[in-house]
Amino acid sequence: MEDASKSKSPHSAAHVNNEQAWDARARMQRRFTRPVTDRGFARRLSAIGTDPWLEGSLVGKRLLCLGSGGAMQSVLYAATGAVVTVVDISGEMLFLDRQAASERGLQVTTLQASIDDLSSLRDNLFDTVIQPVSTCYVPEVASVYREVARVIVPEGLYISQHKQPVNLQATVKPGNLGYALSEPYYRTGPLQAVSASPHREEGMLEFLHRWEDLIGGLCRSGFVVEDLLEPLHADAEATEGSFAHRCSYVPPYVRFKARRSGQRQPSGRSVQIIRND
Repeated sequence: MEDASKSKSPHSAAHVNNEQAWDARARMQRRFTRPVTDRGFARRLSAIGTDPWLEGSLVGKRLLCLGSGGAMQSVLYAATGAVVTVVDISGEMLFLDRQAASERGLQVTTLQASIDDLSSLRDNLFDTVIQPVSTCYVPEVASVYREVARVIVPEGLYISQHKQPVNLQATVKPGNLGYALSEPYYRTGPLQAVSASPHREEGMLEFLHRWEDLIGGLCRSGFVVEDLLEPLHADAEATEGSFAHRCSYVPPYVRFKARRSGQRQPSGRSVQIIRND
């Protein structure tokens, strides 16, 4: 395995809080911190192989799993033959990636850093960037897009998933009139804390990013949006107040396929890799 140096950039209170919260969740093996089972691994690997957004073989492709610690994605892409780097703010989550890769005889490189500060990585380093839901944990999504635009090659593929704004506005449980909007759309600062929510993670500081930031910001950062999907989690027959029931009224996620356009001048940044045998 390879372990890149931890980012030394200063972080806000939200960054520090979320790093500690994800570390704690990983130690307790909470949701999103448990590596996939052998059966799940095979199923997800097959899904990657048939995903039309990935446009064929990943063998030899330099691929960044951004905000993706926890061994749920990096080892899967490494198994396809991609040259994988995984970035996450949580050292405990990255430990799970190294552990899972070692157990499966795969190679991944880990870098502990925030998704909105990739200054340890040089320009034009990746052919493909895959980002699961993670932008909600940083105050500004524009900073994330700016960093991805720098580290990805021209015409590089950027696939990202986000929590929809209304998902972060709506109440966890329905009232007499259904699910209500309890958070304003035009707001600053972190959202109010929640408990027992299947849509958010307890202990995290999360931020609502408006559509003009999610899509407009992506375009302004030099990407062309080629496709958009809303992953289906709805079930109208599900128990009232459950995750699937709420998803029938409040769409939880949105997924973008984007392409980096244009040329950029290199900044001369580089990354120092430390081998961890």
